Amino acid sequence: MNSEITPVYIRLDEVDSTNNWLKANGAAYGHGTVVTAAAQTAGRGQRGNSWESLPGANVTMSMLIEPGEVPASQQFAVSEVVSLAVVETLREFLGDDAPVAVKWPNDIYWNDRKICGILIENVLCGTRILRSVVGIGLNVNQREFLSDAPNPVSMYQIAGHEFDVETVLQVLSQNIMDFCGEYLSSSEGMEQLHLLYMRNLWRREGLHPYREAATGRGFKARIAAISPEGMLSLEEPDGNTGIYAFKEVKSLIDGRDL
Repeated sequence: MNSEITPVYIRLDEVDSTNNWLKANGAAYGHGTVVTAAAQTAGRGQRGNSWESLPGANVTMSMLIEPGEVPASQQFAVSEVVSLAVVETLREFLGDDAPVAVKWPNDIYWNDRKICGILIENVLCGTRILRSVVGIGLNVNQREFLSDAPNPVSMYQIAGHEFDVETVLQVLSQNIMDFCGEYLSSSEGMEQLHLLYMRNLWRREGLHPYREAATGRGFKARIAAISPEGMLSLEEPDGNTGIYAFKEVKSLIDGRDL
């Protein structure tokens, strides 16, 4: 995988979702294709959640990635590489010491507030990933949020000034390409990627509140591990460890589910 490949941009007027468009048309395009639209009528987040975005104020994009030799069993590596590219981009614009982290599996937080959502849809071929469609909603110049989302924040609200959305889009797209080239081309690279992901986790240290989705049980635990498949291991003070897939457990802030 060549890390020097630069993104190719497709700009649409209006679609239901750039992810849907790229899934339907992705076979005709190559690694690094970025799709944006002036308006999305059904932009989505993980598992059907909607994104709140004022037109033109934020980065809302979908990107086609061809992960090369990444096995389907380790497709979480795609989530890791995209998440870390977003973290790197935010630090470039907000400062190296900006408190930016990855909330498992791939939301991006500034302190305890969500600044970016990521939706990844993989197309598999046997034991390999043929291509990944990566949808990203990054809050750039949104000044206020009117939805019932519990904790959104934008780059504007953090820095107190606007950013050029096109510049943020291009820096982010290139960072994703560079990170793919650096980390997804070998098993050694993916091992380094996972260590970097763990170091950049939100609430990576200490006990924090969670709630099991199936039972409603609230508990405190620490992050013990995340498997190559993306399963989260939480260890409670008594040593009991639970293993969770996405949506099976929720983090809490002030008693509210995130």
